Amino acid sequence: MDTGLTPVKLEKEQFERISQLVYHLAGIHLHAGKQELVNARLTKRLRALGLKNFDAYMEYLESGSHQGELVAMIEAMTTNKTSFFRESQHFDYLRERILPELKARRIRIWSAGCSSGEEPYSIAIVLNEAIQNISLWDISILATDLSTRMLARARKGVYEINQLREVPAVLVSKYFTCVETNPVRRYQVNESIRRHVHFARLNLMEAWPMRGPFDLIFCRNVMIYFDKPTQGRLVNRFWKLLKPGGYLFVGHSESLTGSPHKFRYVQPAIYMK
Repeated sequence: MDTGLTPVKLEKEQFERISQLVYHLAGIHLHAGKQELVNARLTKRLRALGLKNFDAYMEYLESGSHQGELVAMIEAMTTNKTSFFRESQHFDYLRERILPELKARRIRIWSAGCSSGEEPYSIAIVLNEAIQNISLWDISILATDLSTRMLARARKGVYEINQLREVPAVLVSKYFTCVETNPVRRYQVNESIRRHVHFARLNLMEAWPMRGPFDLIFCRNVMIYFDKPTQGRLVNRFWKLLKPGGYLFVGHSESLTGSPHKFRYVQPAIYMK
């Protein structure tokens, strides 16, 4: 079907300017192989703004008066792929190894790069299932992300039925409430889970307002966007915010190998301070 829209081409020099800007703002490393992907994703931004070419878009970004578009551009560079209980071995380890060893009834957890909320809600469900008399515990899960759009979805805590396919039916009935049936069934996370999770926007490359210390930090499938020097700096900042004996969880496609750090390897994608 002919849309009547003239294709917009991102030239190499323009791609390099955008790459530098994205790296400076968010630490995201865009290698040359990403040029076509960036072209496709940012063309949608040009259409939305009514701009004819990438030179006009760069002028728009660099004018300094469109902070909202800078956020939208960075959001376009990332893929917000997530699911409940993704990489389930981590949740098994949390339930079977970490929680039984906790002495104090106070837990602080950080989900860094929480996307649309499935990860922190999954953590909260594990805690509710594993801890007796959880109302007597002081539990707080900080969930942060760069994307304001994803955080808005996360705060609502509403998911279509197909997004709950990894959640056992018994847990769906226990921790979710059906809030819509047409055109598709949608479920909202119950208050008993949502009350443990606190969402906030955070750029991992900027200053962190929280002091910690945290018992656990989940930063999974986030560092794939960063180069090795940026990964190393980030991992060392995590180290400083963790309690002695605290845990760092990264994605199974990620590794701390090649980055200088003080963590002790526990098992794939799990490290201990």
